[in-house]
Amino acid sequence: MKKKYFINGNIVDPSNSLYEVGGLIINENGKIDGIGKKVNTNNIPSREKYIDLKGNYIFPGLVDMRVFVGEPGFEYKENFRTLSNAALSGGVTSVVTMPNTNPVVDNVSIVDFLKRRGRDKSKINIFPTASLTINSEGTNMTEFGLLQNKGIIAFTDGTKTIQNTRIMSRIMNSAKDLNSLILQHAEDYELSKNGMINDGIIATKLGLQGIPELAEIIIIERDLALLENFKCRYHISQISSAKSVEIIKNKKENLKFSCGVSVNNLSLNENDIGDFRTFLKLSPPLRTEDDRSALVRGLSDGTIDVIVSDHKPEDEEQKRLTFAQAETGASGIETLLSLSLEHYHNGSVKLETIIKALTSNPAKILQINKGNLSIGSDADFCIVDLNKPWIVKKENLYSKSKNTSIENKKLQGKVMNTFVKGEELFKLN
Repeated sequence: MKKKYFINGNIVDPSNSLYEVGGLIINENGKIDGIGKKVNTNNIPSREKYIDLKGNYIFPGLVDMRVFVGEPGFEYKENFRTLSNAALSGGVTSVVTMPNTNPVVDNVSIVDFLKRRGRDKSKINIFPTASLTINSEGTNMTEFGLLQNKGIIAFTDGTKTIQNTRIMSRIMNSAKDLNSLILQHAEDYELSKNGMINDGIIATKLGLQGIPELAEIIIIERDLALLENFKCRYHISQISSAKSVEIIKNKKENLKFSCGVSVNNLSLNENDIGDFRTFLKLSPPLRTEDDRSALVRGLSDGTIDVIVSDHKPEDEEQKRLTFAQAETGASGIETLLSLSLEHYHNGSVKLETIIKALTSNPAKILQINKGNLSIGSDADFCIVDLNKPWIVKKENLYSKSKNTSIENKKLQGKVMNTFVKGEELFKLN
């Protein structure tokens, strides 16, 4: 690999508090050699060619903390190759994959398989999670120590929640001893039973069973009460209500934990469901506009740490059904950055806050050296035209499944190039 020089870029690197016009130098090993305003034509050897970014933005490669991939068992929905292509087109260079595969990622042999497949097929950095309980059934804990030694980054039951308080307390106690990270999907099964959308006027109008915000709140409050006794690394995968934001804000004054939000809940509300749009059947569900606004404020003031795509590819056969029968989830990794940037363009959240929630914050929670542009680190980054308009069209998506929740939406801000370890792996045509 030849040395690469970039100049005249707007650098945004929250990890190093770097917000300035400058350049980037990538060495022959794909590492960052220099960055900032000192990298300019005056400091680049005259014989070397450079790339003039003409004011486009340089962001660290995005770290998406909640991604579902089809391997093993659901390759017809997504595989490591198609996931990589989709991620790169959205500036995502590192993903945390959920364990809800077939079979479930709950033993070392499946982890070995995942690592081999990821190494052979993936172009991005794959950080797999394992399930909290065997087969994600919520009864018997997996072997945290063994799985962690195999490279598991965190533990979660993915789309499922630990309902049994005694088991959750044992999980937290083990996580504390082993310094394991717990990712919890907060949903009380009894309160959300048969629920499909937010419990409210829209649910009544459509004749659909609702999911009350209380289903989320009860699990959050229970787990945070346990966390006071078992001070482990704990992260709430995604929240959806104003009440959850309020509880988390208050609890963060005395407790150390983190939380995320799906970009869907940040940008859409229950009214967008219209007449049974199954591509907007999500978990947690889209809630009211007041809830959405509270989530945006929570992101802006630092209550919410991370934005995730909650990328859950489903084939059309699973979505072109009645609302009750349709699968839950949406494809979103390609539009994660652009959809997040809506809140910068409308003035509700600072640009550095958004990029922090997509790069350095998830990396810090995961304890990985990603999401930064530090000298000596892998040159994982994306170049973004912050003002480029585009329209989401499912036929243009790289993901194997086209179940985007924002078909035909007009967005502003597009990834032009994505680099992993200094190698350009995506270039906008």
